[in-house]
Amino acid sequence: MAAAITAYRLTSAPDAADLNRLNPTTTAFIERDLANGAAVRWQPVTYDGISDELKLAVVVAEDINFFSHNGFDTAEMATAAREAMEGKRLRGASTITQQLAKNLWLSPSRTYGRKLREAVMTWQLEHHLQKKRILELYLNVVQFGPGVYGAEAAAEHFFDVSAIDLTQDQSAQLAAGLSRPSWWHPGSTSEGYARQVDRIRGRMERAEWLRKHF
Repeated sequence: MAAAITAYRLTSAPDAADLNRLNPTTTAFIERDLANGAAVRWQPVTYDGISDELKLAVVVAEDINFFSHNGFDTAEMATAAREAMEGKRLRGASTITQQLAKNLWLSPSRTYGRKLREAVMTWQLEHHLQKKRILELYLNVVQFGPGVYGAEAAAEHFFDVSAIDLTQDQSAQLAAGLSRPSWWHPGSTSEGYARQVDRIRGRMERAEWLRKHF
């Protein structure tokens, strides 16, 4: 497996190092929406143009160990596998870095080939970029609702504010929909979405220590 990843990395993966100085001009997910005729809202901003409340909400919702792993959270993967074997609800164990690789360059498919490419690109992102840059890119490209990509577009679309002005509650609402952006987003009436918003609010209150990383 390691040899295969090394060979693939040397021959097929995009150069993530370019993202140190260049911002993406599009993503695989945005291009998929455009190809399907969907309207897309997207307005990238700088890291400092995004509220720390949203940074905290997204990290606790998607990858609480983001600042301590190397792109792959093996402990979380093991927990997810164990819960699946116990018959509990299936849940993802992808890190923010893995999700960034998928959003930028890949498809939502779960094939072995796609997962291999994701692993290679995750390694590249972690190897070439600082954690804050990875988080900045993720917050600028991730889908927060149907056709709504990135923190700035989401803040303006759902709350009529800029990303820098997002409150704790607004941030929890945005982060709660990341796993199901087509159905879960601010304004959704789903009881499951409401429970997820409450869970994220609680996690934010218990994870104040993460703010030192922002």
